[in-house]
Amino acid sequence: MIFSIAALITIFGLVLIALAKAEAKGIIALGVVLMNAILSSAIALSSLIEHPLDVSIYAGLVFGEIPIRIDSLSAWFLLLMNLTMVTGILYGIQYMSRYRNQASNLTLHYTSYIINHIAMIGIYTLQNSLAFLCAWEFMAISAFLLVIFEHSKIETLKAGINYLVQSHICIVFLTIGFIWVSSNTGSYDFKAISTYSASAAPALSFLLFICFFIAFAFKAGFVPFHTWLPYAHPAAPAHVSGIMSGVIIKLGIFGIMRMLLLIRENHLLIGYLILIISLITGVYGVMLAIIQHNLKKLLAYHSIENIGIIGMGLGLGTIGLGMDKPYLVFTGFAGALLHTFNHSLFKSLLFYGAGTVYQATHTMDIEKLGGLIKKMPQTATLFLIASLAISGLPPLNGFVSEFLIYAGLFSGIHSDQLIHTLIIITSIFSLSVIGGLAMLCFTKAFSVVFLGKERHPFHHLIHEGDIFKLIPKYIIVLFIIAIGVFPHLIVGIVVEPVSLFADKTFLSPIHMEFIDVTQKVSFAAWVLILLTLFVLGIRRLVASKRPIGVAPTWGCGYTTSTSHLQYTANSYARSFRKLIHPLLIMNKREEVIEDVFPKAIHSETHPYDMMEALLIDKPTRFIRAFMGRFRFVQNGSVQIYISYGVAFIFITITVPLLSQAVRYVINLLKQI
Repeated sequence: MIFSIAALITIFGLVLIALAKAEAKGIIALGVVLMNAILSSAIALSSLIEHPLDVSIYAGLVFGEIPIRIDSLSAWFLLLMNLTMVTGILYGIQYMSRYRNQASNLTLHYTSYIINHIAMIGIYTLQNSLAFLCAWEFMAISAFLLVIFEHSKIETLKAGINYLVQSHICIVFLTIGFIWVSSNTGSYDFKAISTYSASAAPALSFLLFICFFIAFAFKAGFVPFHTWLPYAHPAAPAHVSGIMSGVIIKLGIFGIMRMLLLIRENHLLIGYLILIISLITGVYGVMLAIIQHNLKKLLAYHSIENIGIIGMGLGLGTIGLGMDKPYLVFTGFAGALLHTFNHSLFKSLLFYGAGTVYQATHTMDIEKLGGLIKKMPQTATLFLIASLAISGLPPLNGFVSEFLIYAGLFSGIHSDQLIHTLIIITSIFSLSVIGGLAMLCFTKAFSVVFLGKERHPFHHLIHEGDIFKLIPKYIIVLFIIAIGVFPHLIVGIVVEPVSLFADKTFLSPIHMEFIDVTQKVSFAAWVLILLTLFVLGIRRLVASKRPIGVAPTWGCGYTTSTSHLQYTANSYARSFRKLIHPLLIMNKREEVIEDVFPKAIHSETHPYDMMEALLIDKPTRFIRAFMGRFRFVQNGSVQIYISYGVAFIFITITVPLLSQAVRYVINLLKQI
């Protein structure tokens, strides 16, 4: 009944959006998304707290019986997805108000948003491989339409097509995996994957998991399957970037966890594989994020970094399954699930903040920004909180999930196997490097964008975003702070999906031990913050009664006040860039300095992804060069094209005749 109501709401909403005026389309979309979120969240909460949902619906001769199952894993992802989709549409209504003169584009945009939401609900609930693939295709195409909203820009179209192509490579691997299973079991039910895995040879079971892992790794953005992500996120509107980073790429994480539940073989080997790929993903993502000059591209690479952190939790939990260690299972999977939620919060907040900056300044070039904290104080404060959270600092939510993974890694060091110990130590080192570099990156991003003086003259008034842009950001901040202050509440909920992987009786004492530690750390951090605020309050109270003198500060010999004396984003990260220069491709363009008194010159540096150059650009050039040898076939001559048609007709006529003649000769020889 609930699914029928949701379907009617969606259809009715899509019709209304098509008929409504531009100003009302966003409100209708908000109503549809909100009602569908409430309905699906009600089922998810029931499945998470009480008992899982397991029903079937008949969908005709093509699909047959489609099982709809919502266990605690699906429920967890449904809840975090609904939260981000609701805040996204709340922010997006005001963000898209600048485009009210594009009524048809707004219709397509809001329609795609609703379809994308419904498709993701289907992905989390449908367990028939044919229906799952249909929902996945709807999700991919609707996300493509959301990305290319500004399709008049050639860069946006390229980014959208790049995303669409790689999304369908993902679908190819999914299709191969599902066909593999159905051809051996005769069933499209997800349970058939588990049945086949249990009966097949371990090597075949491992290969099946690799097939699914590659598919979901494309969607999640694991290195080296990440190359679409740094283009799609900056090209999309800010709220679309927020939901892409917050929930759409998390479909890949959900898919990997679902396959880990269904394919219960080779856990140790699979765990090491995921852990190694994830630590490479995390370090590589944050390294490239630091050297970016486009604010949204910087945030996009941080999505890759955080996918690496989530993957490290998945790898650790899977290793725990293989070694039968409940502590590793809990800390790994709980850390991954919690960081999935945390990342959806602070990353969507960061993208919403970047969108507000973009609409105020009309640029995402960090080198042109500066001093915005004076003109946009609330956006700056919210961006700062999200920056602290993504850096994993207490007492905010990012610390809780990263601490879980740290605790698991440290407990997993002790082993009789040297290779295991080396991998875990490398993972600890990588996670600490990721945290340190994330702090470097966001001190750069926040300080260059919001502090100091503006580096570029803007000929229009820059002001704070209106209340409708701020409300969804404050909702997210409340969750970020609440998880940091009361970690026991959220960790208690995460125990439910983790219990699908291990016995809940073993997880409860580990859960209580972790809660005790995180609460102490959170309490100590809040005491420090409150004490600092108390001291600042006393200082302000005492200083308020004294006369305030205003005088210029010592200029260190540079008495001219100019923004050119400030750090730029490039100079801030220059030392780090020189350190990792062998791992980078830097395209530099600069004019030559001439004469004793040279004129002003222009210099630009553009970092390029080495993985993209090796895995996409190089093979593409080879294919284009190979196919170029056959250009003579398409030479523009009408007579040649007609001869192609004549040749084709001749072949289609003669080949059947020749085959009949050959059969006649063979039969004649047999008679002889």
